[in-house]
Amino acid sequence: MPANTPADAPTDAPLGRTATYTILTTGYTLSTGPGVAATVSYVSDGDRHVIVDPGMVASRDRILGPLAELGLGPDDITDVILSHHHPDNTMNVGLFGQARVHDHKAIYEADQWTDRDAEGYELTPSLRLIRTPGHSPEDITLLAGTGTGTVAFVGDLWWRPNGPVDDPVAPDHDVLRTSRLRVLAATDVIVPGHGPAFPADETAPL
Repeated sequence: MPANTPADAPTDAPLGRTATYTILTTGYTLSTGPGVAATVSYVSDGDRHVIVDPGMVASRDRILGPLAELGLGPDDITDVILSHHHPDNTMNVGLFGQARVHDHKAIYEADQWTDRDAEGYELTPSLRLIRTPGHSPEDITLLAGTGTGTVAFVGDLWWRPNGPVDDPVAPDHDVLRTSRLRVLAATDVIVPGHGPAFPADETAPL
């Protein structure tokens, strides 16, 4: 359980601890790189092979190359998680044509659209979605229970380890802060939308 959560407090963290993850490409924004690129992650648990936020990258090889090094191709991916619907986080979703695609309100597969609320939805006992609005109204976070703790794939709830604290895109900063606090209470590591992973502790920008 994260250090900032009392032992007897309820937590959103998944009960399972069997997921593993690899950051395929670390993103950046105009202030930290030559353009804008998403942090794209691969998460696995059992027979689930998940890509999180297959967004803008300099080349599709930045996603498919590291995936191939894991022995996987695009058609091996069973699920894609879209944290929200901004193009910089979704641009390359079409690479994974066999996957179920998950957002805040539904699951999409081939020609099937299945309505469901992302809040509390479990892909497996170790992989849970929660709603975390703030950067946009439809933001969701994937919480992955791993052998070393809970990892939160938060999209642009945080762009990168230094924030920004005041997200210039956020429509409501109080809602943003509430979602950030919820994530911090449930997780040990945060994977942001456009930067490297960072610890979910008192150094996380609020």
